[in-house]
Amino acid sequence: MSALFNFQSLLLVIILMICTCTYIRAVAPGIVDRNKQGFLGLFWMSARIGERLSPYVALACIAMAVKILIQ
Repeated sequence: MSALFNFQSLLLVIILMICTCTYIRAVAPGIVDRNKQGFLGLFWMSARIGERLSPYVALACIAMAVKILIQ
């Protein structure tokens, strides 16, 4: 089943994208910062969300990990 049709998988993909973009921006900011508009701007926005809401993103990662381990 595709991640687009399963809500839990869609949330997992979004959370992992936010975490990955935030990490890439911390290591190499030039890669993410040069694309602020268009489709690639989605990665810049994900990095900003990860930076500003990092405690909530971390809690979401932990909650998803526990949910996956329990299943």
